[in-house]
Amino acid sequence: MTVPIGLQSVLKRNVGIVTAAQANEVGVSNERLRLLIRSGDLERVTTGVYVLPDEFADKMYITQLRRPKIIYSHETALFLHELTDRDPISYMVTVPTGYNPTRLREDGLTVFTIKRELHKLGIAKRTTMFGNTVTAYDLERTICDCLRSRNSLDIAVVTDAIKRYSRRRDKNLNTLMQMAEIFQVTKQLRSYMEVLL
Repeated sequence: MTVPIGLQSVLKRNVGIVTAAQANEVGVSNERLRLLIRSGDLERVTTGVYVLPDEFADKMYITQLRRPKIIYSHETALFLHELTDRDPISYMVTVPTGYNPTRLREDGLTVFTIKRELHKLGIAKRTTMFGNTVTAYDLERTICDCLRSRNSLDIAVVTDAIKRYSRRRDKNLNTLMQMAEIFQVTKQLRSYMEVLL
């Protein structure tokens, strides 16, 4: 069986990944997806997400497709912003208070919760190493999140990230100080910055 042309263009645009909803939009039914899996033209990686058999699965992107409310944060956001070289073993995500994190934890994610009004503060779009776009926190929010959760993170990673941030041309110290006030980490941030700047 061959992959329909409409589906081929979606797969090409999404680096070999397609959701059932995206396939349905281009006229490919769920039954046709099942037949494509049976013939070996597609592989199912998780509920409603399919890849071409010869593609490496972009797990970060697939996780976001399955759970659109998650925002990559903490050490995972540091990695996406190139503030650490440490490839995340388990992705760290933030969800709003009230979101049931049980399934996320079952999937191996490290989950942080935050008040709903702060959940979407400082959102940025980042590109995975496979070229797909995911939602993460921006540089300044990520630094503040790491300071807030420093007791549950590797302090060497946090310290190195702040050093790297201080050398970045795209840093925004005004935004960083505002975020530090909102997340009540001004004192911790100042102690790091006094040493680095």
